[in-house]
Amino acid sequence: MKTLILIAMLVAGVASAQQIPQSQAQVQLSFVPVVKQAAPAVVNIYAKIVREVRQTPLQSDPFFERFFRDPLADPKPRVQNSLGSGVILSTDGIVVSNYHVVGMATDIRVVLNDRREFSARVLLGDEESDLAILKIDAPEPLPYLPLRASDTVEVGELALAIGNPFGVGQTVSSGIVSGLARSGGSAGRGRGYFIQTDAPINPGNSGGALVDMNGQLIGVNTSILTRSGGSNGIGFAIPADLVAAFVAQSQDGMTEFGRPWAGINGQPLDSDMAATLGFDRSGGIIISGLHPVSPFLEASLKVGDVILSVGGQQVNTPSEMIYRMSVVGLGARADVTFNSNGVEQRTKVALIAAPEVPTRDQTTLPRGSLLPELTLARINPAVLSELNLPLEIEGVAVMDVGRFAGRTGLRTGDVITELNGVPLTHPEEALAILAGGVRGIEMVVQRGARRIAIRFRR
Repeated sequence: MKTLILIAMLVAGVASAQQIPQSQAQVQLSFVPVVKQAAPAVVNIYAKIVREVRQTPLQSDPFFERFFRDPLADPKPRVQNSLGSGVILSTDGIVVSNYHVVGMATDIRVVLNDRREFSARVLLGDEESDLAILKIDAPEPLPYLPLRASDTVEVGELALAIGNPFGVGQTVSSGIVSGLARSGGSAGRGRGYFIQTDAPINPGNSGGALVDMNGQLIGVNTSILTRSGGSNGIGFAIPADLVAAFVAQSQDGMTEFGRPWAGINGQPLDSDMAATLGFDRSGGIIISGLHPVSPFLEASLKVGDVILSVGGQQVNTPSEMIYRMSVVGLGARADVTFNSNGVEQRTKVALIAAPEVPTRDQTTLPRGSLLPELTLARINPAVLSELNLPLEIEGVAVMDVGRFAGRTGLRTGDVITELNGVPLTHPEEALAILAGGVRGIEMVVQRGARRIAIRFRR
């Protein structure tokens, strides 16, 4: 009897497998319609990057570099090939990909699903967000993927990752949206707010599409969290809302992404901190510092206030807040909800780029100085943002070490706070000391949380 029941079940299973779907619900049981709709808009990208490569490892060492100055040992250009994916976003050839795929490329080729091939140029790129907007010129309208509003995406939704893993050709993998508002797992300098998925993502998938069951783009695949180099089911995609902000700025003629500047120091308000400070619940970002020209200070927020939402969306980490500000966009005014002294309030904050006030007065030291070609700048909000420096730091910023200053241990992004015991606030003060007849220098350098003393003689 059990055998007859099993045979009947198998026959019924085969019969049902051969049936043509009769309803939309049945169609959704197969990914075929979604793939047919979305796959033509996902492209393969082949990029060439020219880099100068040292001929020996010792040439990269600041001390030994001086011994390898013969012509045969000079850096020589070397072409590296980069492989990735991209997504067409408009019929006229706007394509999004990852910055780490195309950002430094000298030659970019885009290959469509139907094997047509086009050259492409970068309109706008941003290493920090790991996004780049490309343009290809095609003689006829191209297939494209519509963007879906990121705030409508929910954990548990089915999702497909489409790309070109390992260069084997276009491949589709399936999974679900397994997390939102993730700030871990990044490629290059990419950091911030990500959609997490367990759809397998591998090298070559970078820049490819993460689509929903309606064939809409919900994110651009950017990285995986892995110990072995292969997919372990934790992949990250950049939300479509941020992609839309990049497209809008590229269409406005911008070549670098304009990210709104907050000018605040803050940290997530956890339950322990909330209890200590007398708040009735955790969540949000508590302000621990404000720059004098911060737009949040201008909007009457102060140290100790808790930012609860930006643009109508709850925020719980600084990276999520910057993401929300970026989505609203430069030049707009964002609705901000915050808690001040136990009272929930609302205000509008102007979204501005980090201002060049005061002017950075960037200076490159001349050849006759003690550290020729060293480029220094006065610290202002734009320099703070550019080098990711603490708001309260003082000194002069190292913008470029040149060919010689690197031998002393200086790095781009360092802040020189003192030279020979003299506190610095302006590049001209450093120039006056280093251009003089001094034979030796003692400098105090701030590098992140470290304070370093550097001494050297001519």
